[in-house]
Amino acid sequence: MLDLKFIRDNLDAVKANIAARNMQADADLVARLYDERNTLLRELEQLRAQRNHNAKKMKAKPSDDERAGLIEEGKRLKSEIPERERRLEELEQSLYAEAEKIPNMAHPDAPVGDDDGANREIKQVGVLPDFTFPSQDHIAIGENLELLDFERATKVSGTKFYYLKNQAVLLEFGLIRYALDILARKGFRLMITPDIARESVVGGIGFNPRGPESNLYTLEDEGTCLVGTAEITLGGYYADEIVPVEELPILMAGVSHCFRREAGAAGQFSKGLYRVHQFTKVEMFVICTPEVSEQHHEQLREIEEEIFSGLEIPYRVVDTATGDLGAPAYRKYDLEAWMPGRGEHGGWGEITSASNCTDYQARRLGVRYKSESGNRHVHMLNGTAIAISRAIIALLENYQQADGSVRIPRSLVPYVGFEQIGPRNE
Repeated sequence: MLDLKFIRDNLDAVKANIAARNMQADADLVARLYDERNTLLRELEQLRAQRNHNAKKMKAKPSDDERAGLIEEGKRLKSEIPERERRLEELEQSLYAEAEKIPNMAHPDAPVGDDDGANREIKQVGVLPDFTFPSQDHIAIGENLELLDFERATKVSGTKFYYLKNQAVLLEFGLIRYALDILARKGFRLMITPDIARESVVGGIGFNPRGPESNLYTLEDEGTCLVGTAEITLGGYYADEIVPVEELPILMAGVSHCFRREAGAAGQFSKGLYRVHQFTKVEMFVICTPEVSEQHHEQLREIEEEIFSGLEIPYRVVDTATGDLGAPAYRKYDLEAWMPGRGEHGGWGEITSASNCTDYQARRLGVRYKSESGNRHVHMLNGTAIAISRAIIALLENYQQADGSVRIPRSLVPYVGFEQIGPRNE
């Protein structure tokens, strides 16, 4: 959530940002409710001060006439104060409900556009494969090599679920350990996080826990959700705490399952492992002071690049357009891997993202640190180290061989124990 005073004092900029992000929010209403709240707070303070003054006079043994007047005044204050407090509670509920609809301000260099079609390519890394044989997509490769089973997963769990089998199981665990080793060397605290979070934490991070537009699974009558990313559980780790400034920056890496409804996701680019209801991910999360958050954002992107450069998978880096940012993000970089099975001639598919959310999430979650000028909200950043399902897509499709086998990149061989995946009958 943006600072309420900032919204009121920068209305034109806030409204322009809402429009650039292609979102619906009423900044004018927030500013009006904010002023009404402040006026009501001042009135309440005055009434409470009068009540205290009245009580002091009563203790000073007033005359009978004075005492009668003080009693009447006390009755009036006793009636007015609870009524104003009730009105304040209602007003603040409306204020925060409307304020939470307003997205974070976007970085001035973020490309302006309604969707990912306006993303700006920053660079490409690696050489695209030039197959001398008809290439296949990861679905055909995975089924031919007995690595994936979508049909039985649909029978058991429904569409957009899958079984990983045989070497694909080792591939998942190998990719997790490969990423964790890199992150451990860079000072990240390694964590396995809960797969369930309270709705208050989910909302604090900026996800919608309920309603038809929510992408999360809600556990009925529990007030909790299955997490869509460890960003939620890592971000909530320090909720309602004041973090000692000497502990900053805090670097955390969380392994979790991720559950997403993906309602309405369809089309050829959503087939197979690309959009599924459950997958495993290693997530990076940074808590730092505002002065260094942009520096940490660049570092998260560099780590993502190091991971996929080490796997020798061709990728490109894009600066995400305002309309595709998501409400909490100030700026977001995506890594898109080359996926030869994507479309008729191959294409780029998102494999990681790195977002600087500034103090937007910290305000909702109440995470602060002590500074010379008082308690300030921290900045929070997140980045995908590796999303296993999409990494497997890129590996199978880029490393496929003419005989139908799949070669394993050199950096991953020590983690999986084999150099190639061939047919099971070999």
